Amino acid sequence: MTNPTSTDLQDYEVLIRRRGENDYASYCPQLGHMIKGTAHEEVEEAMKDHVRAYIASLASKEAASQ
Repeated sequence: MTNPTSTDLQDYEVLIRRRGENDYASYCPQLGHMIKGTAHEEVEEAMKDHVRAYIASLASKEAASQ
C-alpha cells in the first residue's frame, strides 16, 4: 500500500461504525487508521484531526525538500 499524497481533506474518507450503546469506531481507509471511542462525534473529530495532522506532515515534508 502506498501512502496517499493528497493535501485535500475531501480526498480522505471517514467511516463511522456503531457497535453498541457507547462503542464507536472511525476508520480512514486511505490511511489504514482506526480510532475507537464512546461517542459518534468524538471518533469523527478525532479522525478528522488525525487526517489534518497527516496532511500537515505532508506539507512540512514538501517544504523541507524545497
